[in-house]
Amino acid sequence: MLFRSGSATILCTDKTGTLTQNKMSIAFLKGGTQEWGGDTSENISSELLHLLKSGAMASKVDSYDAMDVAFFESPFLKLDRLNPAFHFGLQPNLLMMAEGYLQNDKTYNVFAKGAPEAIAKACRLSPDQTKKVLKDVHDLGRRGLRILAVAEATMSTDLNIPDAADQFDYRFLGLVGFADPLRENVPAAVAECRTAGIRIIMITGDFPVTAQSIAAQAGLDFQCVLTGDDVKDLSDADLQEKVKITQIFARISPDQKLRIVQALKANGEVVAMTGDGVNDAPSLKAAHIGVAMGLRGTDVAREASSIVLLDDNFASLVHTIALGRRIYDNLRKAMVYIVAVHVPIAGLALLPLIFDKPLILTPLLIALMEMVIDPACSIVLEAEQAEKNVMKRPPRSPQSPLLTSSALLWGVTQGAVSLIALGGMWAITLQNDMAEKEVRSLIFISLMIVNLSLILIN
Repeated sequence: MLFRSGSATILCTDKTGTLTQNKMSIAFLKGGTQEWGGDTSENISSELLHLLKSGAMASKVDSYDAMDVAFFESPFLKLDRLNPAFHFGLQPNLLMMAEGYLQNDKTYNVFAKGAPEAIAKACRLSPDQTKKVLKDVHDLGRRGLRILAVAEATMSTDLNIPDAADQFDYRFLGLVGFADPLRENVPAAVAECRTAGIRIIMITGDFPVTAQSIAAQAGLDFQCVLTGDDVKDLSDADLQEKVKITQIFARISPDQKLRIVQALKANGEVVAMTGDGVNDAPSLKAAHIGVAMGLRGTDVAREASSIVLLDDNFASLVHTIALGRRIYDNLRKAMVYIVAVHVPIAGLALLPLIFDKPLILTPLLIALMEMVIDPACSIVLEAEQAEKNVMKRPPRSPQSPLLTSSALLWGVTQGAVSLIALGGMWAITLQNDMAEKEVRSLIFISLMIVNLSLILIN
């Protein structure tokens, strides 16, 4: 699959943890009229402290999610062990989660966090209130922050627990902004992809403005941004046209990610797709090159993928493509070398038979030659460095043959020149009436020198 990665024309990458460091810290709080801008040296109001604590209470216990960890690592919070009575996880059609705690024998306290639009809807905010919340989200997203909204509710224990997280009587508490810095090596990797003729598409579940901010920092060119709602309204044919000009897909669900991959494949692209969750498995399997995250990826994602990135780093993915191109080049070099070196071997084996002369190459000498040829091919594949322009040329076609007619002709030409030189030397030895053993030794040593020359040439 590394071999195939060299032909990738499209890289579909997520944002968090691949382009960014996935080391989130809380950088902004807004609750009511109170705001905090990330300065840990100043105290925060009781209202913002309640917002922060509620966000932590809405987070999953012992979670590996970077945003959950950021809540619990806040210097303003010191929480005891949390023991929720019930839990509502994130759903593809409901971008929020909730945790319920038994307050006493009569009430549950419920804390929820999630996408601002989902929380606003669950809190039944008015259109004007929702518009104001989304404006704040838009302003914060332009700074590259990832935004969550937080809400709380109280429910009597006499009532049945609802079936979904949005069916409580919530009160909107505010917004929490997370900073997730871009990886330092991403801009250089993006520039390398551009020179290599590889198009990068960001597919994220995050807010569109946040995705655009990170894309701008990474150096991605984007003119068109589509959201999950836009994709949902497009037919397959329309989506095939849209993916030709769209570089950012935001608020995308796993099933929509699969549709994007299928649309790109229908356009004739060779697609590499990154993913980490269980729901990413279909799109990873559908892509030509599925790439799972080794650090945060699930076992299902890794099983569905062709390649696993051990460091979850976008630059490593670009390096993998360069490695695939290098392997392809080295395979071609090895095949040209094999063609070239066997032309004089075959010729020297046939010439004595044609002219009724003693054999030049005995079976033992030919076997000795193969003991040099085989390791040479392995060295080419393993140790030969990539060409300087390996990432400065467009992706090769997956249908292109490994040994093209021009490469075959080049190998035959090298072999023919070698055979002419060795054949001429053999003819001279015959004219000088050299002994059979001396002729065989001279031609074999010369063949070894020619072989070494062919290794260096190829």
